Amino acid sequence: MNNVRLTYVPAALLLVTTTAWLGGCASAPVPTADLAVADAAVRTANTSATREDAPAELQRATDKLASARQAVAAKDHERARELAQQAQVDAQAAEVHAGAVRARKAAQESQDAARVLREELDRKPR
Repeated sequence: MNNVRLTYVPAALLLVTTTAWLGGCASAPVPTADLAVADAAVRTANTSATREDAPAELQRATDKLASARQAVAAKDHERARELAQQAQVDAQAAEVHAGAVRARKAAQESQDAARVLREELDRKPR
């Protein structure tokens, strides 16, 4: 009777180990939240100002979001999560870049106005 019990223990151990190993190989869950956040970030960044002042960054974000969706369709959920997170960062970078371009333009306009004002003041007799 003892011999029979000993043969079942390794078999049970093998079954538990195999089940745990297969469970560890299962793919990551669909990154639904990451995709939603990335989609919202790309939509928020997709303004006329950003399309004009940071088109490359915006296009990169849009492309990565599309690639993330393709990865989900291919059941590569880990890659989809990574791409969605990158799309979110790229969308935010597009907004920041566009804001910096607008700030530079505004600063240049202020400097130009100040220069014109100085020139006008220098022309007038005192």
